[in-house]
Amino acid sequence: MVLNYIWVGFVLIAILVGLIKLIFLGDTEVLPAIGLSTFDNAKLAFEISIYLTGVMALWLGLMRVGEKGGVIKVLSRLIAPFFRRIFPEIPKDHPASGSMIMNIAANMIGLDNAATPLGLKAMEDLQELNPQKDTASNAQIMFLVLNTSGLTLLPINVMVFRAQLGAVDPSDVFIPILIATFVSSLVGLLVVAAYQRINLLDKVVLAYLGTVTLFIAGLIYFFQSIPQDQVNVYSSNLSYIFMLMIIGSFIGMALYKRINVYETFVEGAKEGFGVAIKIIPYLVAMLVAIGVFRASGTLDLIVEGFSQVVGFFGINTDFIPAMPTAVIRPLSGSGARAMMIETMTNYGADSFAGRLSSIMQGTTETTFYVIAVYFGAVNIRKTRYAITAGLIADAAGILAAILVAYLFFH
Repeated sequence: MVLNYIWVGFVLIAILVGLIKLIFLGDTEVLPAIGLSTFDNAKLAFEISIYLTGVMALWLGLMRVGEKGGVIKVLSRLIAPFFRRIFPEIPKDHPASGSMIMNIAANMIGLDNAATPLGLKAMEDLQELNPQKDTASNAQIMFLVLNTSGLTLLPINVMVFRAQLGAVDPSDVFIPILIATFVSSLVGLLVVAAYQRINLLDKVVLAYLGTVTLFIAGLIYFFQSIPQDQVNVYSSNLSYIFMLMIIGSFIGMALYKRINVYETFVEGAKEGFGVAIKIIPYLVAMLVAIGVFRASGTLDLIVEGFSQVVGFFGINTDFIPAMPTAVIRPLSGSGARAMMIETMTNYGADSFAGRLSSIMQGTTETTFYVIAVYFGAVNIRKTRYAITAGLIADAAGILAAILVAYLFFH
């Protein structure tokens, strides 16, 4: 429903602004520009989707190899002691624990198709423990916020779109996304823990959080200590090292389990075409709506107005063109993706705005969508503080994305 209002609003406002410009300002070029933008953006959406076919086939094949090789199970074992502390209401060895851990693990390595059914199964298991069936339990809220904060180790979709739109090095946002998504997840955890009075000073919790925090802090310190002109070089190399290590571990574990890697890869890659075709209608709809919104001059007016307000306080305004992605991200995944593409198309994939919008897209999940689907699946109507905590985590992630973009690319 929210996406419907966004789409209709973009189109109708663009037409209204175009008519006002024609009638009152005598601008005879605005309506033709709006009309042409519909064709241009429909073409762009199709071209992107076709390019996605090959790349999605590659990564879905690799992900299937990782899945069959047991990557999710390994991550599940690593996360289990931590989960037992932050979900104190769940009995030991309850099925909900396994479903939640596997869902988070699948999300971390980009297995969206596997993550969603695992997440829904986890919500059903948690609902069995819920004494008030129409009200979200503490465990359900914690699980939802960890999902919406979107901790990601491998932001494949973002890198794929950057490659399609001409980025010299599509993976240069890999480490910035890793940092920003960690901040979002950490803040989400802290907010929910504060609501639920969970003891985060437990030695196991501190060990997990401390290790990851030290790693992220080390990355930030390292990139602050090297010359600015070397940041991109080191970031690119480290990104590829991490990415190739992950791929290598997928293949290595599959070989260890004596799985036919080639056939498993092909089996997963076959899904690539279907995914690319499935995405075309959504991309066409959102890119056309955003395109006419920009062609009418409305989006530029909003961005310029925001820029003037921020500039009044002496703050650098280079981040402003990427903000539409941040605003739409909690509401619509496809809308935010289209806004990211539109930003890279207009400013360049390797522009500051293009890179920042990519980091924002990879930092958090679609909060309202995730909450609607997961809570709706178990008929929960009273969400308590789930939306508040999720949006706080989103805001932290977006702020972290802006700061880390200035560190790496400005």
